[in-house]
Amino acid sequence: MDASAASSGPPVGVRYVMVARLSRDGIESFVRYEEIVLPLLTEHGGHLEQRLRSPDGLREVHVLWFPSPEAFEEYRSDYRRTAHKHLLDDSGATTEVFEVSI
Repeated sequence: MDASAASSGPPVGVRYVMVARLSRDGIESFVRYEEIVLPLLTEHGGHLEQRLRSPDGLREVHVLWFPSPEAFEEYRSDYRRTAHKHLLDDSGATTEVFEVSI
């Protein structure tokens, strides 16, 4: 195997999983919140690797990648994200975020 093949693979960085549990009445607010905050990922060097939704729309899972834990924390504290937290609160969603490895 040559050196270029050995160096290929997942990019160095940190992955997080976000699990959200929603109520039926909160889906619309949650979707509006996501439309605002997900585009901010790239501004902090991150991206959404995968987005999974249950058929009933009441559970959602995101796999997020960031170049560092600091970049992730900058995304989480971005004033545009926190300014719209009321939409997340209005949705009644419970969320859990944790670091994962592949």
